[in-house]
Amino acid sequence: MKPRLAFMLILASLSALGLSAQRGAAPHASAPRANAGRIPAPPPARTNPRAKPDIERGRDNAVNSTPHVNNDHWYGHDRPNDPRYRVAQPFEHGRFVNSGPSYRYGVVRIDPGLHRFWFPGGFFFDVALWDWPLCADWCWDCGDDFVIYDDPDHPGWYLLYNVHTGVYVHVMYGGVAPLP
Repeated sequence: MKPRLAFMLILASLSALGLSAQRGAAPHASAPRANAGRIPAPPPARTNPRAKPDIERGRDNAVNSTPHVNNDHWYGHDRPNDPRYRVAQPFEHGRFVNSGPSYRYGVVRIDPGLHRFWFPGGFFFDVALWDWPLCADWCWDCGDDFVIYDDPDHPGWYLLYNVHTGVYVHVMYGGVAPLP
């Protein structure tokens, strides 16, 4: 009986180890469809405060100025000195530490009226009012995965990247609160 118990304990330990390695990953994480199937590296900080947003030009000279990532290039990111992103107290509710391409999340609740969404654990974010039209039609509660990045050009802001559409929007971390 002891060998069977030892085997079951080892099996349980290995299972727990595998689950802990996926910390931060959405339980329904599927292969990204945007950016050639890759999660992009964080966007680089720009050194020129007046730098205009990069726009993507297609082969047919079509212009895409929407904030998005394609071929690991971040397009459409607003100027670093854009006054809409100035906040009196950056990171007023603390910092969201589990950000970057290693962490994928599913949204557990969305409040479109407040432009607010929650990740597991009660972490909530507010979408910038001017960016809401870019993401209002996202399928927030049907299994899409998201990545949060620190915004290198706008202190106090984060970028929410949809791994399936490739579009990103500016969000502000509101802290942790129980789901309403």
